[in-house]
Amino acid sequence: MIDIRDLSFSYTKSPFITDVTFHVAKGEIFGFLGPSGAGKSTLQKILTGQLPAYGGSVRVLDAEVKTHKRDFYERIGVDFEFPALYDKLTARENLQFFASLYSVKTRPADALLASLVLLPDADKRVSDYSKGMKSRLSFLRALVNDPDILFLDEPTSGLDPANARLMKDLILEEKANGKTVILTTHNMQDAQELCDRVAFIVGGSVKALDTPHALIMQKGAGVVRYTYMEDGREQSGACSIQATGADALLQRLLKAGRISTIHSAEPNLGDIFMDVTGRALE
Repeated sequence: MIDIRDLSFSYTKSPFITDVTFHVAKGEIFGFLGPSGAGKSTLQKILTGQLPAYGGSVRVLDAEVKTHKRDFYERIGVDFEFPALYDKLTARENLQFFASLYSVKTRPADALLASLVLLPDADKRVSDYSKGMKSRLSFLRALVNDPDILFLDEPTSGLDPANARLMKDLILEEKANGKTVILTTHNMQDAQELCDRVAFIVGGSVKALDTPHALIMQKGAGVVRYTYMEDGREQSGACSIQATGADALLQRLLKAGRISTIHSAEPNLGDIFMDVTGRALE
């Protein structure tokens, strides 16, 4: 679905995106993970044809993006971080208007609105919507044309936990229906939960690329931490998960039934990102 080879791009004379190469398969959720200003959104804009003055090759839907045909935008859906909606129109009118711009079969407005619990407010003007409601409506706008590829930029930003869960469930539903999703985020929890693979982007280049699980396992499976009582005081101990059988103290305490608490602490993508790049995600 997407094939990038030796991509480079610059806003000025200084390079910004350099030597980026990767492939995204049909039905995959692929994440760009990195801090603000790393180049994630620029990559999205290149992939969606907004920045055609790039070097190298960028093929999306089997065509070079800088020379794409008119039907290119019939097959992709784009939801960037800042909603692009008409405030004087209602939510239903917004979706119906955007649907009218496509020649392909579109999804019914009411069904889309119901999927993110906006149907009760379908006839309310968007100017009266909260920030979170606008974010949800903007996401639904990207689904109107039933796209083959969905480009999302921080889709859960500003959403409360319940609506963020609805949004993520809908993204996973799109994947289950064979859609390809490109997710740009600095939210490592979203990336770890949703993405089949992630690329760590820092300074316009890819520092690591793999499945979240593989990236985490490359750095070790984690640590077991435990507490126990000794001479009337709570003590603590720790060892790697792989070394639990060889930890003499832990084994002795287990046999004696003296463990007060025990839990594992696995690394997450944020930990791995920091380890690989020396940068924080947020």
